[in-house]
Amino acid sequence: MLRADLVPSALLDVVMERRIVVCVGSGGVGKTTTAATLALAAARRGRRTLVLTIDPARRLANSLGLESLGHKVQQVDPALVRQGAPSQTGELHAMMLDQKQAFDEVVQTHARDPIAVARILSNPVYAQISGSLAGAQEYAAMAKIHDFDKAGTWDLIVVDTPPTAHALDFLDAPKKLSDAIDSPAIEWFRKLQGGGGGGGWSLVGKTGGFVLKRLAKFVGTKFIDDLGVFFTEFNDILGGFRQRAEETFALLRQPRVGFLLVASPEPMAVREALAFHARLRAASMPFVGFVVNKLYLSRPARTDAGAVAQLLAAHPGVTALGLSGTTRTMAAQELIAAHGEIETLAIADHAALGQLQAAGGPGALVVQVPMQRDDVHDVERLVGLETFLFA
Repeated sequence: MLRADLVPSALLDVVMERRIVVCVGSGGVGKTTTAATLALAAARRGRRTLVLTIDPARRLANSLGLESLGHKVQQVDPALVRQGAPSQTGELHAMMLDQKQAFDEVVQTHARDPIAVARILSNPVYAQISGSLAGAQEYAAMAKIHDFDKAGTWDLIVVDTPPTAHALDFLDAPKKLSDAIDSPAIEWFRKLQGGGGGGGWSLVGKTGGFVLKRLAKFVGTKFIDDLGVFFTEFNDILGGFRQRAEETFALLRQPRVGFLLVASPEPMAVREALAFHARLRAASMPFVGFVVNKLYLSRPARTDAGAVAQLLAAHPGVTALGLSGTTRTMAAQELIAAHGEIETLAIADHAALGQLQAAGGPGALVVQVPMQRDDVHDVERLVGLETFLFA
């Protein structure tokens, strides 16, 4: 049961009650900062929290007072986390997913024996494609979430995904990976290899032999042999890959998981957020709401001659500069014109909010975070963002 003083908003309910929160959004909308703020907020309220980033920008470390982030989980200084916090028991940990290491871990989990693991990991073909195979990064991230959840070490896991173009692949990663490994071309190599993994091309006919000879002229016979061995042995662990993918996909549909769409009011960011929202609904994923950063807020003001006089009266320091009355009046008029431009932006931002609210429906959150004057790059400023996220 949550204490009443820890429930000032619905978004805080999410980070206090869910087990996994996945933040998705396009680049440059403040997604990494939002993920860090939510993770920090949960830790400051007593939860043992992990923020996992697969965003190649690697900006998360600086915001949390860490020199760098890597594949090893690091704890953020408890003194930073608990300073002025509602609870003095929470912890915040962070890690940056290394695609190659994460993929190696999946192979080690599903291979039949240590010798097979050693052969796959040392295969030059594996070294090349484990970092570039379609869906590999997203699959590795899903596998890591699955492992962390199963271990039960964390009260909350906040996931900072890549920009939306890749985050959309997050849901398709298992299928893409399976399709890549099961493609007709790769199946052809496996059949040529004979399924034994011994390096011999036992089933090569005239056509196959001709093709292999042509390929060998460009890539070398050793590469052809490595290719056949890799695809044969990797096929043996593909069943484990698929099982893990199915388990993780089922995990991401559970009520203890929440997908939070982070956007800005720019038209392209709104379109991407709406597209991803549609994908989440189609996949029956638990969508909790939108966080819209960098908003211009509407502050209507007078723009007549009386407003100019009022503005000058409100800033007596302008008179002290020794400017003429005409110059002061022109400056005031320019300020009022600039305010009018900001008000126009605020009206456009309000319309963008309306689109997201309509798509999310009455049960979805739409959290508004105004444009910040300074960049958010430390724990103190992350704490300050709670004012808006939980307002």
